[in-house]
Amino acid sequence: MKNQNFNKGLTLTALGSFWWGAIGVIYFKYISFAGPIEVVIHRCVWTSVILIISTFYFSKWNIFFEIIANKKKLVWLFFSGLLIFINWATWIYAVGTERIIDASFGYFIMPILSVFLGYIFYNEKINKMRMLSIILVLISILFLLLVNFNSIPWVGIIVALSWGFYNLLRKKVNVDTDVGLLIESLFILPFALFAFYLIFQNNLNDFSLATPSLMLIFMLAGPMTVIPLFLYVRGVELCGLGPTGMIFYITPTLQFILGFFYYNEAFSYEKSLSFILIWIAVIIYLKDLYENN
Repeated sequence: MKNQNFNKGLTLTALGSFWWGAIGVIYFKYISFAGPIEVVIHRCVWTSVILIISTFYFSKWNIFFEIIANKKKLVWLFFSGLLIFINWATWIYAVGTERIIDASFGYFIMPILSVFLGYIFYNEKINKMRMLSIILVLISILFLLLVNFNSIPWVGIIVALSWGFYNLLRKKVNVDTDVGLLIESLFILPFALFAFYLIFQNNLNDFSLATPSLMLIFMLAGPMTVIPLFLYVRGVELCGLGPTGMIFYITPTLQFILGFFYYNEAFSYEKSLSFILIWIAVIIYLKDLYENN
């Protein structure tokens, strides 16, 4: 039974990672014609709607109100909500402006960055292999900084930092992933609705009753966000952080492949050398992760 749960966890995590790395990229690229602002608005709004439905379905309102009653947790979730908004907005901007490869850079270094943040803020121990991974990541960024400042994948760095600090705060709050995300989404929701009102008032919206099929496509932004999250988190629960940490690299690998081979994004010589350093760092990190789990 234990092996069965472990294998089920690996499958769910792989599906979640595949969804983020391929299905999510293709979907958000498809609706990128609406512009990053409207796409981010739809992601915020329909994610909130889906999470409200799921909270009813799984009968988690008691957990929701317990968190609401805790002012300290609410403050932390406000800031984590701000970070997840920055992450979503930056990633959608990357997809819509042919910077998918740069975004993949961020997801390649994110687990390694999380190890470094855990070391700084929670005094978590780092062995020599993981320290070497961190040093290689820093060298790859410094290399781009010294060779060509404009070639630094700032989008990827913002994606990695926002997601890394988001995980850091969520670890501190320690609440159910979906209920916590619902509260974060509700913090963002009024601003998203106000921004949509401004877009609608200026006739800049692509979401319209005149095109019901397009409306449905935009509404899919909610499931596209929540479904892979549920799959991945359930996988973590069944087989642990170590194995899922390794499987997560399906996401940036598929993003890179799509960006380079399918969407024909530019990939400079400087970035290729930097990515080689990143991939070496990832291999070292995954080897250590495998040997210590």
